[in-house]
Amino acid sequence: MTGKVFSGRYEIKDRIGIGGMAEVYRAQDNTLGRVVAVKVMLPQFAADPSFTQRFRQEAAAAANLQSPYIVNVYDWGQDDDTYFIVMEFVRGSDLKTAIQQRGAINQRKAAEIGSQVCQALTVAHNQDIIHRDIKPQNIMVQPDGNVKVMDFGIARAKNSVNDKTSAVLGTAHYISPEQAQGKDLTAASDIYSLGIVLYEAATGRLPFDGPDAVSVALQQVKNEPEPPSAINPDIDPDLEDIIMVAMAKNPADRFATANDMRLALNDYLAGRPVSLPGGGAGFTNAQTRVMGPVAAPAPLVDSTQVMPAVHGAGAGMSPSNTGSFAPTTYRGDSKPPQKSKKGLIIALVCALAIALIGGLAFALSQGGAANEGSEAVPHVVGKVQSEAEFELKQAGFEVNVSRVADDTAPVDTVISQDPAGGEKRDKGTTVNIVVSQGPDTVAVPDLYNLSVDDARKKAEALGFKIVERESNYSEQVEEGHIMEQFPAANEQAAKNSTIEYVVSRGTELMSVPKVEGSTEEEATKILEDAGFKVEVELKYDDSVREGRVIWQSPLNDKVKPGSTVKIAVSKGPEPDPEVEVPNTIGSSRDSAKSTLENAGFKVNVQEETSSDVEKGKVISQDPAGGSAKKGSTVTIVVSKGPAAPQPDPDPQPDPGANGGQQGGQAA
Repeated sequence: MTGKVFSGRYEIKDRIGIGGMAEVYRAQDNTLGRVVAVKVMLPQFAADPSFTQRFRQEAAAAANLQSPYIVNVYDWGQDDDTYFIVMEFVRGSDLKTAIQQRGAINQRKAAEIGSQVCQALTVAHNQDIIHRDIKPQNIMVQPDGNVKVMDFGIARAKNSVNDKTSAVLGTAHYISPEQAQGKDLTAASDIYSLGIVLYEAATGRLPFDGPDAVSVALQQVKNEPEPPSAINPDIDPDLEDIIMVAMAKNPADRFATANDMRLALNDYLAGRPVSLPGGGAGFTNAQTRVMGPVAAPAPLVDSTQVMPAVHGAGAGMSPSNTGSFAPTTYRGDSKPPQKSKKGLIIALVCALAIALIGGLAFALSQGGAANEGSEAVPHVVGKVQSEAEFELKQAGFEVNVSRVADDTAPVDTVISQDPAGGEKRDKGTTVNIVVSQGPDTVAVPDLYNLSVDDARKKAEALGFKIVERESNYSEQVEEGHIMEQFPAANEQAAKNSTIEYVVSRGTELMSVPKVEGSTEEEATKILEDAGFKVEVELKYDDSVREGRVIWQSPLNDKVKPGSTVKIAVSKGPEPDPEVEVPNTIGSSRDSAKSTLENAGFKVNVQEETSSDVEKGKVISQDPAGGSAKKGSTVTIVVSKGPAAPQPDPDPQPDPGANGGQQGGQAA
């Protein structure tokens, strides 16, 4: 799957989780340049038409849920015959991992988490969306301590797959009794599941466990849970009441809404009296009943899975083994199993003997002195240091404070106390309390300009994990190397925390705007506004108007920001150049004309008589030499030869001729 791109946009990087219904991958959104989580449905569910139809509806509904405590859904779609959902990538770890690593968490922190989950559920329930798979694996705890709830809407879609077969989809350890029986669900089912989450967070143990999903589901229907205080004596009674109300078998006995449960948790956190449905009636007995032995939990994968619906008390069980799923407790108003009188007498004798020996030992340890000044040590685990010291001193005890690093408890919160709360000690006894000073911190390594592999090795050597936040362009850092990190280098951060990094895509190449045909001023402004330098060249051009851009380089290419773009600006048509004018004086008419025309000139021929220049020869030309523009006119004067003699306009008569004429006339 690594390297696959969904919808031409979401590039799969690596798998970060797998559940009963889907696999989750970290991916890069190449359009927006951010890291996202992509949940890909498993093939056996993606191939079911009823599932896919409901999936599309519920994915769209989940995208409309807006809450700071709900993982955002960005997109969804179909690719290669499977369906996927694109979600916000949440930094941090899920609540289940925290419980598995540390056991019971600070009860005030558990209440804060419960309150935030209630806010998320309120938003969903107000839009008629039931989660149906609330469990600590679906609750992400972020580095700032706030939570994000995952998989809204998809859980509803899951149940639609098996509506006709009455099979149950869910996680057996956290499903409500009505969900285990295949009944119609309401918001109260999510409240029950959240009650189990808080039970596990406050005690470090699940209320019901077994070798398989069906046996656990049967216990959800039939058995009452052991009170959390039986496992964790330091748990506050108010928080215990809230958990037990949420886990009531009858939905009508639970909180009416998730918001009601949130208000109760907030009252507890603020130290106000906690208001419970019906005043909490029906739960006191549950805290004082006799409990049978608790078996060690059997390993079971906490994944969403298909289970047969549990109908009735002993569904699917033979009479011989039905009793193994009966409650191991009984209330004060019910009759315990009958035992033989002999066994009862033996038990009483043993109990008296143990009590006598214990009393003697205690008396000896106290030197036989009366313990009239003894006082119950207040419960201060989970309280802030100042409040804890005040309560202990008010009760007459001395206080010794030690501080240790703790990854889960808030700063200045009491992690443990010795003697434990509720134990009786003489006034003046010193009570040792251990207070959290927050996570143990170390300096964050500098990952700048390292390759991702080198950065991972350096971080892991100091106990950190690294995860990609996004990618971006950088002119200083080469592609594939780290350009930024969070927290910054040398800042103090908790051991085993996560460093987020931004990986470089290299220098960003920019498209050069097209400016051909623009004026020089327009083109220069456009290119400079886009971050480019401009180099202008002026050229003559017969086809482009003066002052307009003829061409640019580069054109239709991507280049580095700040690169130089050359533009050629027209000076208009190129004027005709001046050339040397040939001297044709003395040449024949035809030769002179040919010479001048060949040199690019026009020729104007004039004629005049000349007694000095042979007829047909050039007498003179204008211009006679030097240079002139090509295409201009050169005038040549061609000789017509000498002028012909002209007759006398008024000739004198010849006397001789006249006399002879007259004589002839006379004759």
